[in-house]
Order: sequence, then structure tokens, then C-alpha cells
Amino acid sequence: MARVPTAVMNLIHRFPRLPQALTRRHRSGTRPPAAPALAPGARPRPWVRALGLVAVVMLGAWLGLLVVGNVRVPVGPMDTTMTLRPSFTGGTKINVSPLGALQLDSHIAPVRLDVNVDQLDPERARALVDHPERLSGLQDEVTEDIARGTADLAVRSCVAVVTGAATLGLLVYRRPRRALAAGGLALGLLAASGGTAYATWNPDSVLEPKFSGLLSSAPSLVGDARSIVTEFDVYQKELARLVTNVTKLYDATSTLPVYQPDPTTIRVLHVSDIHLNPASWKIIASLVEQYRVDVIVDSGDTMDHGTAAENGFLDPVEDLGAPYVWVRGNHDSLVTQRYLDRMRNVHVLDDGWARTIAGLRFAGIGDPQFTPDRTQRTGAEQSQELAGARLASAMRDQKRAGTPVDVAVVHEPSAAREVDGTVPLVLSGHLHREDTEVMRYGTRLRIEGSTGGSGLRAIEGTYPDPIETSILYFDRDTRRLQAWDSIELGGLGLTTAEVSRHLPEENQPGADRSPSPSGTSSASPSGSPSGTTPSPASATPSRPRS
Repeated sequence: MARVPTAVMNLIHRFPRLPQALTRRHRSGTRPPAAPALAPGARPRPWVRALGLVAVVMLGAWLGLLVVGNVRVPVGPMDTTMTLRPSFTGGTKINVSPLGALQLDSHIAPVRLDVNVDQLDPERARALVDHPERLSGLQDEVTEDIARGTADLAVRSCVAVVTGAATLGLLVYRRPRRALAAGGLALGLLAASGGTAYATWNPDSVLEPKFSGLLSSAPSLVGDARSIVTEFDVYQKELARLVTNVTKLYDATSTLPVYQPDPTTIRVLHVSDIHLNPASWKIIASLVEQYRVDVIVDSGDTMDHGTAAENGFLDPVEDLGAPYVWVRGNHDSLVTQRYLDRMRNVHVLDDGWARTIAGLRFAGIGDPQFTPDRTQRTGAEQSQELAGARLASAMRDQKRAGTPVDVAVVHEPSAAREVDGTVPLVLSGHLHREDTEVMRYGTRLRIEGSTGGSGLRAIEGTYPDPIETSILYFDRDTRRLQAWDSIELGGLGLTTAEVSRHLPEENQPGADRSPSPSGTSSASPSGSPSGTTPSPASATPSRPRS
């Protein structure tokens, strides 16, 4: 008789009505301690028996998927392996070793589809190179390959979960009836999961992928997936040129089209809460060059104590390669503000005065509080709400004068909420975590994480805080937000990188792209970007922020 795993043995002892047959032998060959005897005539509670059956089914189904629940599928010139895995969130993960992974929020179900790109088949790749005319049908071929692989995976997964659950049920219960019940329940659970995945399937998830590893550089190089149809000849030539070499093929994979900014698109780099981290300047300069950034917006807390001794930290700002728009945070003093205001290429926003930089009109107001030293005041002692109300009033005046503001900038989100309805977009920070929402009257609020990885506080928690920033894409004619990339780098001592692409609701395929009558975003107040799922980096921080 095969040895029974310790986990199954513990499960058997936990549920008294499970047969004792499997407990007669152990790895040592001796009898294990007998389960507690039931009182004469007593029967275990029905929910105990049901819970035991569910545990056996789940464990058996999982083991079945691990052993046989995958299929090898040729997709175009590549060999791939498709696998179903238990998951709390669902979705699809495409692993492109050694470059990284691509995650899609394709569905919500307790199963995730994993696709591993194993290798490039030399014969099929050579056939494409020798016969370029085959590239015209490559898209249909890939679609058929994926459909065939998915169908095979569904059948194999059904067999795997039923066989695994029934086999483990037979080993545990020693009753064919119970084994069949376990197999049937496993099949029902898989069918329900498949139905849930089908009902929640999101074909537009490919427009908002999440990259990790080396693939995190992809969004700075890629275009709009919708342009494949209109510019397919370009992709044909590119694929024919690159498919001859594995390295070049991976390069093509990392430049798959996602969003195609117009050549005149205005690119804005949003940073916040640097908190004296000198590494931030190198990261910002690199992103400015890589993404061809037109303007940098800093929503405050660049410093930590706001003293004159810290001012030298700000000197690299002049050489970042783009205009620098800044508002005061609660860790920035008037000493900091005056120092920045005298610097070349820096635009300090305060008291609602607007400035046009790189084709966009910005307005902002400094944080009314100065947290490091409560004895000092940056002006009249006022609440965040009053500061936001002052900014909103100033922007309404400018709109009536025919010079409406495109982007408002504040430090705290509580002040940002006061400008709802007066501007299409407001940028803030302070929380050290990234978030996005469309507020009640149509203004989109973008809260940036800490571009300094929380600075000096990076090592206070169990794990170092990530470095977060984002690239915002604006249409030069309408001056409206078209898309944005959320960028997350591993914090102190980590080398991870992740880029998530997001599209506003009005820029989704098939959506009405005309501006709303109020001149603000026409999106509904959903509370989060459409079609996106907050990444783990967006989770609530483990400690309050100052």
C-alpha cells in the first residue's frame, strides 16, 4: 500500500467518520494512535462530514492539476505550456523567460491561466523567414493555436481534477460511492469556475497589461494595439527582420503595441514624496530620457525637515532635462520654496496662480501645514479644505477669464477633493501609495506613491517601501489625459520593476471620446480606473503617513 502523506493523515484524524483503514500503517510500519472513539450511537455532525469531503476534493483537484493539468501548445513559431492554477484573483499570466512576465486582468475566477513561452522553434521560425508571405496569415494562425490549446487545456483540466479528487477520495474513504461523489463535486467546482471566468471575461484587458522584469521597459517603446490593423505592414516587416534570432524575437515581444501616443503627445512625469532620497534624481533623469518627458510635476514633500542645510539636495533639479513644476508639501518649508523659486527651469505653484508649461496650464497651492516644526507657519493657519477651496475659486476665476486650468496640483488628497468639478485632473501625493479615482463631479484624482521609497522611513516597516512614479499622456489639442503608466521599482535592497498601463474610461475602445459639456472628464464616478485592478503596490500602507 502506498504511503499516505502526513497532511492527509492529519486530515483523517481531524474528521472522526473518515475510515480508519488508512491509519493502520504509517511510515514506521506501526499503528498510529487511534482516533477518539464516538459515544455509542453517536454520529459526527453533517457539516463535519461535508467539510471533510470538500477538503479531500480541493486537495485532490489541486494535486491533479499539478500532475497532469497542463498542455504544450505551439503558438506561431514558439512552443508554449498552458496551465490552470488555483487563484484568488484569476487573470492571465504570460511568462517570457528570461525577460519577465506579462499579467492581464482577463477574468475574475478562482483559477488563473498561466502561459509559459518555452522556446522558439527553429524550423517554424526559418519557414517564416523563407516565406514572408506567410506573415499575412500569422495573426489568424496564432488565434487558432491559442483556441485549440485552450480547448485541450479545458478537457485535460477536467480529467485532472476529476481523477485527482476521485483517487484521493477512494484512498481516504475506501468507498467507490464517496470517490465518485468527490469526482463529481470537483467537476462541478471546475465548471462553476469556468462559467465565472467566461461571464467575467474582459477582452480589453490586453490594452492595460502589467509588465514585470525586463519587460517593464515595454510601455516606453510600444504603441496602441488598435493600430495593428492600420499599420500591420510595419509589424510584418519588423517580425520578419527579428524572428531569425531568439534575442531579437524577445526584443519584438517587449515592443508589442499597447498604446500609440501621437508624436505631439505631451508626456508628464508625476513624482511625489521624495523625502531626501538622492537615488530619486537618477531615476527621474532616466525616465525623462527614456520616455521623452516634456514636464515633471512634483506634488511635494521633496524634503524631510525643510531646513536650509537640506537645500543642496535640490541642486540636481536644474539638470533633469525637463521643466520642473513643484508645490510645497507638509515637509517643505518656505525656505525650501524660496530656494527652488530662484532655480533655473523650476516653476513653483502657490496661491492658485496658473502657468502654462509644455502646452499645459497648471495651477496649484502649497500645503498650509509644516509638520516638522509646529512652531513655524507657512502662512495663515488653515485647513486642507480651505486651501483646496481657495485653489478652486482661483481656477473658476481663470476659467471665466477664458484661460481654464488643465491640471491642478496639491499635496494632500483632502485638498484635492475641494477642486472637484473645476478642473479635469488633479495630482496629489502624501499617502505614499498610488491610487486613482473619478470624483463625484467628474474630476479625476491621481494620487502618486513615494518616488523616494519613503526616503529615510524606507526601513521602518517589515518590507522597504517601493519607489513609485507615473507617466501621464496628454493630447496636445484637447489637453486631456489619454493614458498613464504606473511605474513601481523595488525599494531599498530590491531590484524588481513593474509597469502597468491604464486607459481612462473615455479612451476605452468604442467609448465616446468627445469632451463632456462641463469640459471635464465624462467618466462616471467609479472610484477607480476602468478595467484596472489595483496592484499589490496599491494596498493600504502598514503605518500612517506624516
